[in-house]
Amino acid sequence: MDKDSQAVSEQLTHALAESGLSQAAFATALGTSASRFSTYRSGRTKPTAQFFLRAGRIAHALHAAREYRIMTAPATATAIREANDEDWAWRMLLQGRDHLRLLLRRHDGSEAAWEAAPGTTGHAGFDTLLAVLTAHEFEAAGEDPPDWTKVDPLPERWIPEHPFMDRDEIIQRTPDYLAQANIFIPARDLATA
Repeated sequence: MDKDSQAVSEQLTHALAESGLSQAAFATALGTSASRFSTYRSGRTKPTAQFFLRAGRIAHALHAAREYRIMTAPATATAIREANDEDWAWRMLLQGRDHLRLLLRRHDGSEAAWEAAPGTTGHAGFDTLLAVLTAHEFEAAGEDPPDWTKVDPLPERWIPEHPFMDRDEIIQRTPDYLAQANIFIPARDLATA
């Protein structure tokens, strides 16, 4: 392996370690497969310069988020997946969204932690909702949403149970950006204290 390829391989290995994720999770975060990422690390395949720079930038942001105990998209998806009940899953989703808002306000590149594509939450509705909420927050901050947030609407309406609203009220009080994804949640339920 030539010196440049060796340096790329070493830097990708460093980025993987810095990310704090498994190779499979880091590959997912970067929008590639674990086997493809392995070929980049071994030098068998050369990544694009864009991929190489992105890997370092996202790894650094994930590391910083972990140090400051800020949730990232992968951490939020994991927390939702591991939640014991749906109420806790909602709390984790909204906490992750609130952490994203904080990062977007900083304007220091730390929002790159949310460019990292998450694995599945284990629930198609939450997967789509996480993507749509993330895209909405990036757009509200005047930033381009990460590629992983470009998702198709759910094939069927998802209207989670509500303690005191009926389906028609829920649909009526749902923001347009959620309704377009076939997700129906009253705007007030997305507010946090």
